[in-house]
Amino acid sequence: MGVQNLEINDIERYRLKAKRFVFLLWFVPLIILLVTSYYTVAPDEVGVITRFGRFVRTEQPGLHFKIPFGVEKVYKVPVRKQLKEEFGFRTIRAGVRSMYSDESFLHESLMLTGDLNIGEIEWSVQYKIKDPVKFLFKVRDVRGTFRNICEAVMREVIGDRSINEILTTGREEIAQECKTKIQKLCDEYETGLDVKIVVLQDVNPPDPVKPSFNEVNQALQEKENMINQAWAQYNKVIPRAKGKALQIIQEAEGYALKRVNEAKGDVAMFSEVLKEYRKAPKITRERLYLETMQDLLPGYGKIIVIDSKQKNLLPLLDLMKGGKK
Repeated sequence: MGVQNLEINDIERYRLKAKRFVFLLWFVPLIILLVTSYYTVAPDEVGVITRFGRFVRTEQPGLHFKIPFGVEKVYKVPVRKQLKEEFGFRTIRAGVRSMYSDESFLHESLMLTGDLNIGEIEWSVQYKIKDPVKFLFKVRDVRGTFRNICEAVMREVIGDRSINEILTTGREEIAQECKTKIQKLCDEYETGLDVKIVVLQDVNPPDPVKPSFNEVNQALQEKENMINQAWAQYNKVIPRAKGKALQIIQEAEGYALKRVNEAKGDVAMFSEVLKEYRKAPKITRERLYLETMQDLLPGYGKIIVIDSKQKNLLPLLDLMKGGKK
């Protein structure tokens, strides 16, 4: 009896182990099925679904299901995230006080300019992924290709300009031209990228020649300052001279108009006198004589009439009363 009970207990034990094995045999695939049949897409991402390696659809942010066991695969692409590539420098930690790497990246930043000078240019490119399908499947190494495009375009644009233009007034134009050319090449290569902005972070001459370039820049600044001062003086003096000249011209024109009007008045008066003279010449002559004496005599001092028959000079009229002295 004892042997039989022992055999029964062993059989029951084996049955329990078999049930557990069967349970695990079904439970593990079920867990794998559940784990591999759903996925979550983050708010700044798009899910790209492939079936046996072939693209079938894209999914928006949220919880989604797919065919499990590797039949369908999900590639999550951050299409709403602003991405950035840095050239000539590397940011270790961004923030109010950003930290940058001390490593040298002169192989990226040193460039030959159009006037055969060398400039050390640090720049960055900000971009987004606008087509996740092209981003994943059209180019094998999108990031490496994009960096090569950016560096080639920047060297081409810098090679067409002088060092002074790069250091002073041409930075914005260079950035805009680089953005346009980079975007054109990205579209031709079907990278699926959208270039947002190109920023020239720092543009300097190499360290051995920095003092000379600083002296040149200082001289250019002094030149601009002197030109501005000259223009200020010009704008101050020239308008004043033009105003004075205009005033003199207007005064001359007024004087000329006055003289012409006076002459016309004298002519009109002479014409009237001439009419009267023709009517009564003797009376008109006497009247003109008297009027002329009346105007002239007050301007002379004391009037003395000399008579040849008189032995002494006697004052005849005191015409100074009420006249000029």
